[in-house]
Amino acid sequence: MLEARPRGASVSEITQQVTSMIGAVPASSVRSYLQLNTPALFARMDRAQYVLKGFSYEPAPSTAKTAPRTFQFGKATVVRDDCLSWFERQPANSLHGVVTDPPYGLVEYSDLEQEKLRSGRGGIWRIPPSFDGAKRAPLPRFTVLKPTDLDALEQFFTAWATRLLPILVPGANVVVASNPLLSYLVSSALSRAGLERRGEIVRLVMTMRGGDRPKDAHVEFSDVSVMPRSMWEPWLVFRKPIDGRVQDNLRKWGTGVFRRISAERP
Repeated sequence: MLEARPRGASVSEITQQVTSMIGAVPASSVRSYLQLNTPALFARMDRAQYVLKGFSYEPAPSTAKTAPRTFQFGKATVVRDDCLSWFERQPANSLHGVVTDPPYGLVEYSDLEQEKLRSGRGGIWRIPPSFDGAKRAPLPRFTVLKPTDLDALEQFFTAWATRLLPILVPGANVVVASNPLLSYLVSSALSRAGLERRGEIVRLVMTMRGGDRPKDAHVEFSDVSVMPRSMWEPWLVFRKPIDGRVQDNLRKWGTGVFRRISAERP
């Protein structure tokens, strides 16, 4: 759980999180484990706070600060807030499911890359040409991500899933949109945080990305493509471990399953 707390957590906070995940654990046992594994695994900070050694994820600094806001319409509530901070303020076992289409590479939303996007020149964003009179939306290029960008992406989703896990009810399904180039990092992070991998939903898409010849050598190598045109998106399916049997979990929490299309079709 310390992966989700880059600023550290107290022994009491760590004990509460561990208890919510595996059952009652004495605070003395948690304190002893932390002390025995410091500095090998943990670092002790001021006021008896502990932080995971070597874990470096912090949100990218941004000059665009916005106050949290909510909007309600019928039974729906729209919240504008930093999701990691919002997760920490929610009670345990309060969310019954998650469907999200998150940033794929993180770096594309930094202030520098957003400025390049708006200027229409340079950076990670690819400005596609108009097609058949239609102006196409810019898309980030994930093939240019550096190893440090990939590390930050995996750390972000580890922090995201670790903070999400305690506020999910047992059996809550989590569906995360991804792409074929980066889905392995997202899946690894979610599994490491304690979610169970349940499969993938394949979303078919029409795209003009991929299938291109080598840049500046398309005449010389006219009969090859650098990579296949994928034409699909993986939507990762995970679940918080259920409470007992599936039928027990359904009776208690109403989760752990997907509704069937019909009586004849799953």
